[in-house]
Amino acid sequence: MQHKVRLTVIDKKVYPELQAAYCADPNAGPCPCYHVGDTFLFARYGAADDFWHGGLHTLCQTAQTADGTAGGEVPHCSEAWDAISRYIYAGLQGGSLMRGWMREENTMIACCSDGTRPVLFRIERLDYKAVYPAASGAPDAPDAPDAPAQARIREALCALDGVTDVQFPGEFFEVYMDRDVPDAQLSAAIPGGAARID
Repeated sequence: MQHKVRLTVIDKKVYPELQAAYCADPNAGPCPCYHVGDTFLFARYGAADDFWHGGLHTLCQTAQTADGTAGGEVPHCSEAWDAISRYIYAGLQGGSLMRGWMREENTMIACCSDGTRPVLFRIERLDYKAVYPAASGAPDAPDAPDAPAQARIREALCALDGVTDVQFPGEFFEVYMDRDVPDAQLSAAIPGGAARID
């Protein structure tokens, strides 16, 4: 089983009375680094290791531009990173984010430590298996299935109980699940079977 972590900005607060009373800039306003709805995806598989790069280039959705948003072309804010990095690291290792406190042990709500303009985040561990389809053996066959074959395989995998989504980033299918699905079931859903499942 492999794991990714999705980070979503769910709210931003600003306390102008505290900024007026304590900040060097009494009109600092809301945090400029994050925007409600910003979504980031952290991976640690193969050559990908987004955690050790401080989340740089993990931004996958924003209403703004990547060059002005944390996790896009600029690093995550240090106040936010200090609050969220421990949960991201635990999730990437397959660990519980907050068992017994949150309804789902793979989810945590956290906020940065800026007391005058905190940003609130939802952190979710996403569990998946990397499924590599077996090659057809034909000498002229491409390494990856073509688009129609990808769609058929995706449909067959999505029909399995426990599978929540299927993506094809390149050489393999990422099969997301809400509980473990046996490798034999995954392999049987693919014409020709699976060459490898991680």
